[in-house]
Amino acid sequence: MSHRSASDSGCKSMRVHALVGTIVLLGCAMTAYSQAKQTPSQNGVEANVPGSSIVRLDPALDSVIAPDAKIERVATGFKFIEGPMWRQGRLWFSDLVGNKLYAVSPAGKLEMLKDHSGGLDSFPPGAYMGSNAMATDKDHSVLLIEQGARKIVRLDKDLKASLFLEKFEGKHLNSPNDLVFATDGSLWFTDPPYGLQKQNNDPAKELSFNGVYRYANGKLTAVIKDLSMPNGIGFSPDGKTLYVSNSGPKMFVEKFTLGSNGEVTGRSTLISYPGSAPDVPDGLKIDSAGNVWTSGPGGIRIITPAGKVLGQIKIPEVAANLAWGEDGKTVYITASTSVYRVKAKIQGELPLYH
Repeated sequence: MSHRSASDSGCKSMRVHALVGTIVLLGCAMTAYSQAKQTPSQNGVEANVPGSSIVRLDPALDSVIAPDAKIERVATGFKFIEGPMWRQGRLWFSDLVGNKLYAVSPAGKLEMLKDHSGGLDSFPPGAYMGSNAMATDKDHSVLLIEQGARKIVRLDKDLKASLFLEKFEGKHLNSPNDLVFATDGSLWFTDPPYGLQKQNNDPAKELSFNGVYRYANGKLTAVIKDLSMPNGIGFSPDGKTLYVSNSGPKMFVEKFTLGSNGEVTGRSTLISYPGSAPDVPDGLKIDSAGNVWTSGPGGIRIITPAGKVLGQIKIPEVAANLAWGEDGKTVYITASTSVYRVKAKIQGELPLYH
């Protein structure tokens, strides 16, 4: 993106170095404007955000996003936000660096739901050790990833946390990152080492791989073990295809064909990105036509199941993740310090227990 400042260039140099050492510093790049924001803002929804645009790369994008669609900023002033989920008429999201769980209404009204949401009372400044992704379970409780505490917890109606998952075959998980329920009710999640201070080289890392897991009938299975940094995760509308983004050192979104019991029966690459960038393939979501909306260098790309890029949503910050909200045709984007949204013409593929 052409709006990078001098400090952003420094972050990019750090990023390249980090990727070489498989230490990914997510979100270091942001605009001077967003860097200046120190506290969450409730100044209302902001339209016509400078530095934002929707790039039409294929005429078919017009059936997905209207040509005159606007990108709006709903809230800002956070440290690094992630893990969005639509719940009870509001967008819930995590501040990974601020260690807080928030909710914002469509009108921009903000509420902090939980402090120290990453499961730790404190951690080094700038570390990505707060809470991350979340999903509503069939009993209406919320499963929340405590990235710093390296586990998945269940939040009750009072937002009190109880342990759900933290070990695989007696070994502590690295630090769960993103999660989603499959159409059969099984829970899938990615487990890169972002919540560890030294990541792959951290002495606290007990597993030799960074996996993609399936939890069903009380059993946790490591379905995929050969991705270097698995991150975002989602399913096609029919539940037969799994998509997983890999953040580094090589950046791509992988496409897996699944069997009836969740086993991988085939795989291919949906999209790959050359080089390195501060904004890596991170969160992704699917629409009702099977298009994959995935974060990556330069913003959110909308990609057909066959791998054709229809267009790109560009915003003036690093986009980490996204979620369908409101009427199911509104895309909310968590991007470094701000929440953005854009209206779509197509229905999103909503979570199983939305």
